Amino acid sequence: MARILRSLALTLAAAGAMALPQAALAAQCGLPDAQPWWIEFGSGSVSFRYHVFSRPGIIVATEGGPTVPKTYRRYGVQTVFWEMRLGSIVGTPSAPASAGGIPAAAARLVAKAAEASACSTPVIALNELNGAGTTTPWTATNARYRENVLTLLRELNRHGARPFLLLSTAPYTGGTAADWWRAAAEVSDLVPEVYFSGPALNRQGPIVASRSLRRAFRKAVTNFTELGIPSSRIGLTLGFQNSPGGRAGLQPGRAWYSVVKWQALAAKQVARELGIASVWSWGWGTFSADRSGDVEKAAAACVYLWARDVSLCDGPARAGEGFDDSLAAGQIDQLPAGAQCTLGSAAISMQAVEELTRLAGDRDVALAALFQRLVEQDEVQITQADLLAAERAVVSAGFGGDRGVYLAALARAGATPSVARGLLGDELRRARVTSTLRAAEPSARELATFYGSYPTTPVRPLRVTPAPWWLGGQREGLALQAVAPALAFAAPT
Repeated sequence: MARILRSLALTLAAAGAMALPQAALAAQCGLPDAQPWWIEFGSGSVSFRYHVFSRPGIIVATEGGPTVPKTYRRYGVQTVFWEMRLGSIVGTPSAPASAGGIPAAAARLVAKAAEASACSTPVIALNELNGAGTTTPWTATNARYRENVLTLLRELNRHGARPFLLLSTAPYTGGTAADWWRAAAEVSDLVPEVYFSGPALNRQGPIVASRSLRRAFRKAVTNFTELGIPSSRIGLTLGFQNSPGGRAGLQPGRAWYSVVKWQALAAKQVARELGIASVWSWGWGTFSADRSGDVEKAAAACVYLWARDVSLCDGPARAGEGFDDSLAAGQIDQLPAGAQCTLGSAAISMQAVEELTRLAGDRDVALAALFQRLVEQDEVQITQADLLAAERAVVSAGFGGDRGVYLAALARAGATPSVARGLLGDELRRARVTSTLRAAEPSARELATFYGSYPTTPVRPLRVTPAPWWLGGQREGLALQAVAPALAFAAPT
């Protein structure tokens, strides 16, 4: 046991994030009070827009125009405004616009969005902030660009609009950049775009891909919540374009539909966990200037809607034969209460992970150890009597027979007797499994290689009864320090 404790870290540093007050934001323009808002890009460039998105319960972002928003609303669809070219107002990091013209531009944008949305306090998506990941100190032009963006957000907010600032890259939040993000979040939602390669996710399969998606979505949110920005000011944008960062040529169609489904389910899970404000979908349009043509986009959009709410579209029917319509594969919302994961009917509890993490100092190490335990428990049964006998042996050999000293050592290491017995059980199972394994006798060449590679490894000739596994099942032999128990080298000659 002492060897196990020495091999693990004894402390786990914990840090708390500052939190801004999370005041509830009143719903605007008749949009749902509940979070998140699921908003689909559905401008005139989306050829199938009315066939897939025109049903109550869907929110669509459009660029306005005389007919598209009105047509959606006739179908019972709620609309918000999408400003496709933020740069036309604020400029770029290398060529910022004149700051003096931004207040008037903001007023015009609000008026345009209000008319398109039929709402005097419109929701406005701003596509998109350039250079979100630029480190500080900023160049003079980038600083002016960021100030322009902040001015626009404040002006839109002053006019009663609710801006949503889309971010094309992961943000840099260090140094003075953190202050800029906090200032932006006071008057705007922040919506990072989190895109994936369709072929890469397809190769991972539903379990690994779903985990990759959830981790990435959580990271995109916690980048900001760690600054004290409330999750009610944060959204996510998912990409379903045909270019890299989207489908990227993935075939057949049913494989892409599965990837779309996994993204929707992962976003739904993370939105529920973290309480974010919005989830946006992008990539449904077809533009002449890029490779966005995809005759299967309508089916993919239907699958996306179905995956988050089966009443919105018949995804399996649109996807066709061969599509995996499971909404459970790779998902964690079906886990038993308090379970971190399951293997068959067995489970690893969150409490067990937390307890072992305190000892190991690394959550991944704790999870790996508990998973190994789950597997080995099917192979070898350890009784309570076995555990208590092993514990007595540890107290006797390592702590002079003083149980109080043993318990104090556990407390210093951040472990309880229950956790320690779990580790002892792991050691006992491993020893019993190892004792059943047989290896071929090493050749002279292999022995020479071993001696040449590990010339300083301590070795001790011993005679032991009964024959232990660490002497190859023999009563007499050479004990290697890396294999034999510490007591074999501590025993008197």
